[in-house]
Amino acid sequence: MLRIGDVRVHHVEEWQGTFLPPSEFFVGYDEATFRSFAPGLTPQYYRDDADSIYAFLQSWILEVDGIRVLYDTGAGNAKERPGIPIFGSLDTPFLTRMAAAGFAPDDIDIVICSHLHIDHVGWNTQLHAGRWVPTFPHARHLFSAIERDYWDPEGQGARPTAAGAFVNTNVFEDSVQPLLDAGIVELVGEGYRVSESITLRLGPGHTPGHLVMDVRSAGDSALFVADILHHPAQVYCPDWNSPFCEDQPQARLTRRRVLEDAADRSALVVPAHFGGVHCCRVRRHGDAFEPVFAMP
Repeated sequence: MLRIGDVRVHHVEEWQGTFLPPSEFFVGYDEATFRSFAPGLTPQYYRDDADSIYAFLQSWILEVDGIRVLYDTGAGNAKERPGIPIFGSLDTPFLTRMAAAGFAPDDIDIVICSHLHIDHVGWNTQLHAGRWVPTFPHARHLFSAIERDYWDPEGQGARPTAAGAFVNTNVFEDSVQPLLDAGIVELVGEGYRVSESITLRLGPGHTPGHLVMDVRSAGDSALFVADILHHPAQVYCPDWNSPFCEDQPQARLTRRRVLEDAADRSALVVPAHFGGVHCCRVRRHGDAFEPVFAMP
């Protein structure tokens, strides 16, 4: 468990494993640069024997201001995912792990989905009698209004890239629409106050309406940045995107802005997929950054 001031933060793991070689995962990858810091990332974040980044799917539950907030809901079980088969047809004990952390689905007051990608909305629903039904039926679910319009097959305005639409096949239909139909979604945007201690900030680029959860309490702070940072290599190299970023130039700008903010106020950075201790501080050296992995 982490503490951010008076906020108690619980980690819930869904999945962990090797994913892709860094040369395939990072847009802008340079082998010599990666090798200069790779020893410090092995084996928690990079498996040299498999030449693969090591990643987690994980969620965070915050006890804050008298409510319980779940940030991101992973990939979910029994879902057809042709775009990323490794996250399809999962059968993980995610809810059992939640229970071990002290929480049942009915205990959650608010669910925040940082963005509407395959591995951030999956446990929004579970299969019951052949239907996808809300896993957290008593929770208010906060989605970015921009995200909803962008990923909705019937949405207006900007549409996903072809690659993004393929990766997200079935996601809106089985993990988003059932919650909209149930009337338990609130569409939000920049500056939305979840509670006295939590404000949502837009961090566009990876997806257009990506939400960062800014937590401030008793003089401490944390930025839950989801996929603005997939891997610690991107702290060293902020211009390295993932291939899943919808707007590559904007993703680079947002990542650098978030790192600058985190370094300037010594905020804990909590990404969605980090291995190891799952979070870091950021040390700044002029225009360069490095992660500091000590537990808060």
